[in-house]
Amino acid sequence: MSNSTNRHQELKAILDRLKLSGMAHHCPALAWRAAKEGLSQEAYLHELARQEEAIRQERRTERLLRASGLPVEKTFRTLELSRLSPTLQLQIERLKSGAFREQAVNVIAVGKPGVGKSHVLAALGYELILSGHSVWWTPTSTLVQRLLAAKRDLRLPQELARLDKYACVILDDSGYVQHNRDEMEVLFTFLSERYERKSVLITTNLVGSRMGTHLQRSHDHHGCHRSRDPPLRHFGSDGRGQLSRTPG
Repeated sequence: MSNSTNRHQELKAILDRLKLSGMAHHCPALAWRAAKEGLSQEAYLHELARQEEAIRQERRTERLLRASGLPVEKTFRTLELSRLSPTLQLQIERLKSGAFREQAVNVIAVGKPGVGKSHVLAALGYELILSGHSVWWTPTSTLVQRLLAAKRDLRLPQELARLDKYACVILDDSGYVQHNRDEMEVLFTFLSERYERKSVLITTNLVGSRMGTHLQRSHDHHGCHRSRDPPLRHFGSDGRGQLSRTPG
């Protein structure tokens, strides 16, 4: 019995040193279960590895959520989809698949204040994180000031590189920001850097907002032809909009 106990303790210590904390935590209980149920060595190892993977995924999700800046509780669990039109509910359901991220499609949520634009995009951000993708949520004005400061300090390329680590950036309240030329220029630079590589999600209360104009400008800047659809989608959160590709 003493030898068995020592062996278990040594195994746990080895797993801890290898930073396999999930295996270390579950191995005593799983070893007891394996002996009781007659599990094979392979089955025992498989269950240990599965527990380790689950813990690592949980920790990664927690890290991504902390770094994302997403508003707390704005998830699909708390979103009253029944308030929205069936058409809009279908559009949101399609977005939940995350295909827009895989295709580097930009999404603009257009609607009046208080109709749930920010809630929908925040919920999409949570879904992306649960799938293992990094997300950053920020007011558009905060991003602009961050980019302006970086440009002033001659470190704009480094700042853009830091932002590029996010699989998806969500810009909130773009319709409330009155941008001057310098602000629009750094914003255009940011959008151009992500063009056809990584998605940007935007909320605005203005149809045909400056943000949408800049996404189109980014599309034109990269030499795309009008016969080709740009990576830009609009949907209206007031129940009237349609999710469709914007003509180039």
